[in-house]
Amino acid sequence: MALVSDLTTRVLFETEKGYSYQCDLTNSIIINFVDTVSSYKIHDFLIFQRKVNNVDILNMLYDLSDQSDAQLIETTKRNFSRNLTICEIVQLRDLLNGTKFTLNLHSMLCSMVNVELI
Repeated sequence: MALVSDLTTRVLFETEKGYSYQCDLTNSIIINFVDTVSSYKIHDFLIFQRKVNNVDILNMLYDLSDQSDAQLIETTKRNFSRNLTICEIVQLRDLLNGTKFTLNLHSMLCSMVNVELI
């Protein structure tokens, strides 16, 4: 079973609080963040990444009210819904941005290899 799992998944990025990998069977990106596992098609992943990047961390830091200590982060298909602190939002942002960087790098390398083969 472990052999099948190794063949069908590729770890894309890993941090202290989580990791992401690509599942070839479902053609999706799996995010494991603080023991919360969620799956995204690439379009949904990019929307989720953009949403987390658009959280105004600076405003949360300067706002002294209790409700600004955490923010609810949800995706449109409800595969991720958690109230995250500022630190967790920054950690999730790092994981998502690292995953997107890896996807872009892989895509760029594949296009360069394909051009050289032609």
